[in-house]
Amino acid sequence: MTMETEEGETSEGRLAGRLALVTGASRGIGAAVARRYAAEGAQVILTARTVGGLEEVDDQIRQAGGKPATLVPLDLRDFDKIDALGASLFERFGKLDVLVGNAAILGTLSPLAHGDPQTWQAVIDVNLTANFRLIRSLDPLLRRSEAGRAIFVTSGAAARPIPYWGTYATSKTALEMLVGTYAAETAKTNVRVNLVDPGVVRTIMRAQAFPGEDPESLTPPEAITEAFVELASTDCTRRGETLAAG
Repeated sequence: MTMETEEGETSEGRLAGRLALVTGASRGIGAAVARRYAAEGAQVILTARTVGGLEEVDDQIRQAGGKPATLVPLDLRDFDKIDALGASLFERFGKLDVLVGNAAILGTLSPLAHGDPQTWQAVIDVNLTANFRLIRSLDPLLRRSEAGRAIFVTSGAAARPIPYWGTYATSKTALEMLVGTYAAETAKTNVRVNLVDPGVVRTIMRAQAFPGEDPESLTPPEAITEAFVELASTDCTRRGETLAAG
């Protein structure tokens, strides 16, 4: 899409012509990034479990003048469907310019010794293993782009041990190593791989972790999308870095 300048002229958005896939795109940070990418001229592919949420984001993008999104209802714990995603996107688009691995779940905040194994596995599956499967499935498509970009969302919880946050923090710490390794392995390619630490943002996950907090006192997701645009742009030179968005 085009955007008007102060002089009334139009100019292409910073992501014009780019094809970007965003996971967890039905709400929160994922939805905000999807809307911003579309506003910057990108064609977006949106994935999440909730079809209604994806349709709502698509409606918002269309109403703002963006290109219609491609909606892919997907449970990231269904690894076979992630494997099939790469082949489907190749058949339709031939490449992928930007991957945003945003989707994550909190699990239960509790002492590790009291942890539920099923909850542990669910958090590791979504926050870590799904991103490995996305890399495995979509890396060939990113390499076909003239400027492939892979962006993953980490958390301050990975910075140091915090009581009761063990499951979530472990998943994000391992994600940082996964992404750092992928960045090193693509160092001699056109692919740039980085992390975003969004900071404290008004999301459903934040409300689950801090139910007594006033959400209006927190940064809205729309306010942190600039970091995602920077890392998705063709002129981004960062590799293996963590960019603080807050």
